[in-house]
Amino acid sequence: MSTYPVESIRNFSIIAHVDHGKSTLADRLLEITGTISKTDHNKQVLDKLQVERERGITVKAQSASLFYNHEGINYLLNLIDTPGHVDFSYEVSRSLSACQGVILVVDANEGIQAQTVANFYLAFEAQLSIIPVINKIDLKNANPERVEKQIEKLFDIPRDECIRISAKQGTNVEKVLQRVIEKIPSPQCNTADPLKALVFDSTFDHYRGVIANIALFGGEIAKGQKIVSAHTKKRYEVNEVGILTPNEQPTHKLYAGQVGYLIAGMKEVTEAQIGDTLFLYKQPVEPLPGFKSAKPMVFAGMYPIDQTEYNNLKSALERLTLNDSSVTVHRDSSLALGAGWRLGFLGLLHMEVFNQRLEQEYNMSVILTAPTVPYKAVLSSAKLIKEYGKDQITIINPAQFPDKLSVSEYLEPTVLGTIVTPPEYIGKIITLCQDRRAVQKDMLYIDENRVMLKYLFPLNEIVVDFYDALKSLSSGYASFDYEDAGYQSADLIKMDILLNGNPVEELATIIHNDKAYAAGKLLCERLKETIPRQLFEIAIQAAIGKKIIARETLKAYRKNVVAKCYGGDITRRMKLLKRQAEGKRLMRKIGNVEVPRDAFIRVLKRETDK
Repeated sequence: MSTYPVESIRNFSIIAHVDHGKSTLADRLLEITGTISKTDHNKQVLDKLQVERERGITVKAQSASLFYNHEGINYLLNLIDTPGHVDFSYEVSRSLSACQGVILVVDANEGIQAQTVANFYLAFEAQLSIIPVINKIDLKNANPERVEKQIEKLFDIPRDECIRISAKQGTNVEKVLQRVIEKIPSPQCNTADPLKALVFDSTFDHYRGVIANIALFGGEIAKGQKIVSAHTKKRYEVNEVGILTPNEQPTHKLYAGQVGYLIAGMKEVTEAQIGDTLFLYKQPVEPLPGFKSAKPMVFAGMYPIDQTEYNNLKSALERLTLNDSSVTVHRDSSLALGAGWRLGFLGLLHMEVFNQRLEQEYNMSVILTAPTVPYKAVLSSAKLIKEYGKDQITIINPAQFPDKLSVSEYLEPTVLGTIVTPPEYIGKIITLCQDRRAVQKDMLYIDENRVMLKYLFPLNEIVVDFYDALKSLSSGYASFDYEDAGYQSADLIKMDILLNGNPVEELATIIHNDKAYAAGKLLCERLKETIPRQLFEIAIQAAIGKKIIARETLKAYRKNVVAKCYGGDITRRMKLLKRQAEGKRLMRKIGNVEVPRDAFIRVLKRETDK
């Protein structure tokens, strides 16, 4: 590693919209540089997780070191392949911190899409060199000229800087490597400086403990050295350092500007904080800025299917959150579902992938409740302000929802959504956005085949099925991306579900006043299908405060008491029916509606939200 001075190192990422060919391009770059041998089996080499291979998407950013000879000089290229879906943009921003440039891949058939725009601005704000690459030129409907015009209009990059390639066939891929060496600067650091290493990712190995991915911003690191973590102040001895090619390759040392991995006997998952700075013992340095912590957009309750599995699930969650640090975990408990956690995710796909990884990697089946978003309340009651110590509280659970009399206003989270679509679907999409209480902010024609719409959405309206509805309306052509836009005032209410007049805490929801009736009616209907019939009538009601807004009645089992009466006096028949009705009324008074645990699961589980 010492034969590669800082001047001959290039650190770069591949960024793009989902399914534009990032992982395929990474495979070709690994083949050209001889990092992996050329075979027909090289598909998604850097996508190591089972969930990535099944879904065909990148979930986790992966790095690899490539060795390449250009004009007689040996270069060390550190490549990071990043995810393309909006839910994993935190992975992208972390990867960019270890880079000096990016390859921006755009599909020649699809053109610029929503996440292309978002990823470009992430790289632009980080002041990185950007190399535009137009992929899939081998497709029948490819139109690279149109894509070049889009890139020039939206990103102000001259069209002659775009490289046309086919990653699948390997056409022009060598040119990309040459452009990386020419255009991307080498890292600004020095081997003579004291050690300063940034932990930008980490994984957990059952036998070796925590494996930290590091980028060196100064100095050198070798096996046997004593290092200190700036975050925990704990001291460790380096057991192994190396590079990823893409498998782990131990080396004697790592030098400034290089990217690799480090094993230092960190046993606890909390010790390898992503964004932490490592330095040599007794040679402290100014810590690197690190990363701003990920902001969860969606919350869901997670409970073990069987309470005896609680400790195993706790251990699995700790290990998986080390590997995916953007998930937030808080203890929670429910009368119906027992002890569990309330988890915060970056989006709905992130939640699904996390659940799938729990199942595949740790063999854990869990109950996941319907996703919710965090609301805020501005308190006006002096008593409550004194109790909480602040005048604004965050509400994650409907049980914490304060009464309207003690609140000056409720706030709901909003996002700025970007939709890129062909013009023929604009009418349907505008109607969909208006139904979701969205406010139009901008509309821009990228070219005659693409329109970019910007809307301010309440997060609660897009969190469950907006993406599916958008894809359905636009025959799959529209793409969607969103970013946090703070909080805005909203007319929020707490809707309770009552069974025979008794509130069911688990089914209470926070909802906008305009949507309360429809949501209440749907929930009552679903409960009617789910709750088993009793010997007495059950009234299922949705209520806002004292006002009932929807009702369904679950009829009682009835014995036919007049079966033996045929002919004769009508009064005999009436007496029997009256006596039965009185018995049922008494039973309803003293009867307790026990909702079985599996009925709760069916109602709360997201799969039933259709």
